[in-house]
Amino acid sequence: MEISTLATYHCLAFVWYFFVAYSITHIKTEERPSEVFLYGGQWKYLTVLNLVLQAVFYGVSFLADVLRLIKKLRCAKPVISSRDLLFSVLAFPVSTFVCISFWTLYTYNRELVYPKSLDGVIPLWLNHAMHTAVLPFALLEILALPHRYPAKKKGLILLGFVAFLYISWVLWIYSVTGEWVYPLFALFSPPGLAAFFAGSLAIIVSFYNFGEFLNRMIWGQSKFS
Repeated sequence: MEISTLATYHCLAFVWYFFVAYSITHIKTEERPSEVFLYGGQWKYLTVLNLVLQAVFYGVSFLADVLRLIKKLRCAKPVISSRDLLFSVLAFPVSTFVCISFWTLYTYNRELVYPKSLDGVIPLWLNHAMHTAVLPFALLEILALPHRYPAKKKGLILLGFVAFLYISWVLWIYSVTGEWVYPLFALFSPPGLAAFFAGSLAIIVSFYNFGEFLNRMIWGQSKFS
């Protein structure tokens, strides 16, 4: 894509994610099901955190495009590096994980991840904006331009660290409230839950590797020299 086209796309994507994140974080208090929005509010859900992540990523991407348009290449270089690191380590694997894991569990038993009580609070379009559209956006980003991936060890360490932080946040909420972020977790024994978290980490790592594979398959190595 031309830089001007990329800038337009990234700006629109940023506005979209900002709007979706704003919509879900400003649900009226009296409309929130008491069994869902407890300690931690919306900020305990990976879906909502992913919306913020995507908004930040597309904001950084738009800034990089603008700096390239106005020929501020020295300033653009660290911004582009930050953009590529955000996309490769977090934006693509997390979006893919959110979409696929949510709809897999929703199909199996929606009460485990998205209780029916939410249907009267969160409109259908917002549900799909949070859980469906994130994957096409991530795939379109790979098609739009090449991204430089970090060394595999560095990328996986960063991804694992972020996963550790989120799991710690989930466990902390349980220790305070006695309630799990997702009803699904209540089905597991402690060893089973540890295995579930380990399996989820393995899946998100596979999505990281898949994103790297697609990026290399589409753009090759020449784009990064």
